[in-house]
Amino acid sequence: MADWQAVREQFPALSRWTYLDTATFGQLPVSASEAMQRHCRRRDELGCTDFLSWFDDADRIRAKCARLVHAGAEDVAFFQNACSALAVFLGGVDWRPGDRIVTLANEFPNNLYHPALLACREVELVETGWDGFFDALRKPARAVLLSTVNYTTGLRPPMEEVAEAARQAGALLFVDGTQSAGALDFDASRVAPDVFAVDGYKWLLCPNGAGFAYIHPRFRRVVAPQVIGWRSHKGWRSVDHLHHGAPEFVEAAEKYEGGMLPFPALYGMEASLDLILGLGIEEIEQRVLGLAAALRRVLREAGAELFEGPLASNVVAARFSGVDMSALARRLRERRVVVSARHGYLRVSAHFYNNSEDIETFQRALRWALAAG
Repeated sequence: MADWQAVREQFPALSRWTYLDTATFGQLPVSASEAMQRHCRRRDELGCTDFLSWFDDADRIRAKCARLVHAGAEDVAFFQNACSALAVFLGGVDWRPGDRIVTLANEFPNNLYHPALLACREVELVETGWDGFFDALRKPARAVLLSTVNYTTGLRPPMEEVAEAARQAGALLFVDGTQSAGALDFDASRVAPDVFAVDGYKWLLCPNGAGFAYIHPRFRRVVAPQVIGWRSHKGWRSVDHLHHGAPEFVEAAEKYEGGMLPFPALYGMEASLDLILGLGIEEIEQRVLGLAAALRRVLREAGAELFEGPLASNVVAARFSGVDMSALARRLRERRVVVSARHGYLRVSAHFYNNSEDIETFQRALRWALAAG
């Protein structure tokens, strides 16, 4: 059993804020800040003369990302954010007039903006509610884009069913795991999406610029890298004699990285991964969903209408009749309780570093804020 109070001490901001907004930003553990500082001190000490060894460290971190999602290290590439991985996914497809991309209504803008621009190539973007999602895949589709957890409502689709429907429709599957990785378990070996992308600054508790993607071998066999740089050629470690000419790519997902990596952010990511893997993602998921259930009870008792999806979610979305949710979130912040508002919902999101005292503080502040409104 984890010592959650000791874990909580890794997050200094929690001594000043009742922080229930990991769906916007995860808190950075002290160990991650220290890891980034160690890297900077190492640069000063050695003058970057050991820079090739940093890539050995990156491979170690890559393996930890793979462990988190039940994959092999060769399946993982680093990206600075999820939309960069989406650009590789969409940019590598040979789109034809009449192709269909299916996504969910009210998805995160990444999954709406980029595919909408493909209209210039006569590609149709189909946005559907969850109740019509599987019907939309009864017709052939070229790609399916969706999130493991919706950023507005907390909708958590059953990913294995989604993946099977996408395969039946002949579609490539892109899954954005930013709103769940680090809080909920995701098994890439079972779901087997073409790409599963994670921006680590939310539930994975990473500094900005630290992200990764699982990229399935079948995708790597047919989709060429979109970013080409000095690390694109398979012999890039021979820096004294870098290859000149067309690059020969490795088979691993690393081929999509192209150039230099954001090493300070990656060392911070490793510390966060060590914390999460050490606690165990199964135990974290149980705790996070338990906290979310407690938040739902508080909101329901206060008179809120809750969004209910097919699966329990780490993101709780609620509405109060006649109340401006953005104004309500601002009033709560006056009591140093941090939540957010998205598209008319009050969004409340607790991670494993939260506790029952946070829930009670939220309950008291919510009563005050509703009365004050």
